[in-house]
Amino acid sequence: MNPATTVWVLGDQLNRSIGALADAEPATHRILLVESIAKLTGKRWHRQRAHFVIASMRRFAGELRDAGFEVDHRRSDSLRHGFAEHVEAYGPDDVVATEPASWDGLALQRDLGVTVVRSNQFLCHYDDFAEWADGRSQLKMEDFYRWQRARLGYLMDGDQPVTGRWNYDDENRQRPPKSATPWPDPQVSRLDDLDRAVLADLPEDCWGAEPDGTWATSRRAALARLRHFVDEALPVFGPHEDAMVERSWHLAHSVLSPYMNIGLLLPAEVCDAVQAAYDEGRVPIASAEGFIRQVIGWREYVWGVYWMWMPEYRSRNALGADRPVPPVFRGASNTEMNCVGNCMSTLHDKAYNHHIQRLMVLGNLAMLHGVDPWELTDWMWSSFVDGAEWVMLPNVIGMSQWADGGMMATKPYAAGGNYIDTMSDYCGGCRYDRKQRVGEDACPFTTLYWDFLARHHDRLVKNPRIARQVRASEQLSDLAAVRERAVEVRRRLDGGTL
Repeated sequence: MNPATTVWVLGDQLNRSIGALADAEPATHRILLVESIAKLTGKRWHRQRAHFVIASMRRFAGELRDAGFEVDHRRSDSLRHGFAEHVEAYGPDDVVATEPASWDGLALQRDLGVTVVRSNQFLCHYDDFAEWADGRSQLKMEDFYRWQRARLGYLMDGDQPVTGRWNYDDENRQRPPKSATPWPDPQVSRLDDLDRAVLADLPEDCWGAEPDGTWATSRRAALARLRHFVDEALPVFGPHEDAMVERSWHLAHSVLSPYMNIGLLLPAEVCDAVQAAYDEGRVPIASAEGFIRQVIGWREYVWGVYWMWMPEYRSRNALGADRPVPPVFRGASNTEMNCVGNCMSTLHDKAYNHHIQRLMVLGNLAMLHGVDPWELTDWMWSSFVDGAEWVMLPNVIGMSQWADGGMMATKPYAAGGNYIDTMSDYCGGCRYDRKQRVGEDACPFTTLYWDFLARHHDRLVKNPRIARQVRASEQLSDLAAVRERAVEVRRRLDGGTL
């Protein structure tokens, strides 16, 4: 029997339970997957990021064939061309697709006349988020998170949180431990012929280390990663989730975000596993709450504001930042800044940094330096294994760079070397002195922090959450020297010599 309907599955919808694929049957539905050459060559992707998506697509296509589906998995110039080629080759009566995760993707589907099915890949659809947001003067993540907890039932006792507390931030923001902590290593998979074929198909300008099996590319392996995290890492996750240490790139982080972002795991099954572990007494409440907060709170909040504020949000640049992404972020130079060097080394090797490294090292440096926010967004999107436009735009434009002027975060997340020293062990081995603002030994973060406050004085002095620091900058006896040193720091960052 010739299937009359095509289900078009995108590369971040790799799960039989998602949207249009949920009710598909081999007798009536053919599957289309398109590897877009334009998308693959449109950015300089991290090798592991590109491999992860394409290998996962190809494995999923194989799983669908094993389930009896006819699968048209093709490489084409673009998604649009791949769709047209499929329609010409098969002449389906209808093409159905799940809502994509990008504004431009949805516009493309509508332009092509595809039957679009509402996505269930998130726990809060963006229409439901818009209803929650309606009439609110400020969209606070904490308010959204509590609403999510209550309606989804995670870590709840009736209409109240278990233990009577909504969050355990104080317990989950501890400094790096002074002694070794036995954070369990993530699982690793063996590469096979499919992986090698994918690597051979990648553009020559990809950067970063080749895959080492860290990132699972099948649902079976992703489910194993979930079990390993819940059993081994989650019990010790909470206390140091904001810490940064040289001796561990992962600490007790789940590193499950790539799998949720492309559909290999669903957020509900991840949170259900955490809830079950807490109910069984295997996980302390602080760790369980801290993780669930990341998934149903922050992740879903970012998803919601992306759809609410697009497409204008892409062009936000409240601070007028216009510098290019510095060479050190592109692997084009070495650096004596130990924190940046450590993050970039991990990014090169694993296509990954955890959220504090992204926000308070790389993002903080970019904001203090004055990097164009869209350039930074695009760089992070192409560099991190869990990158996507919906992930990066709010996290970079709103949270990291304050380019939206406070739509998302009430103050810029600007910090000097003292913050990095508090939350990491980076500074002890660094050639720069976090306490110094001027001179060749001055920490670039510290210099640029005070310069940033002075540069944006008129705007920031009106912000009650950062006004005290701005007024403190006014009192610096060496402010002129600081600002002169900042010019040299930015020049060297641009030149790849810092």
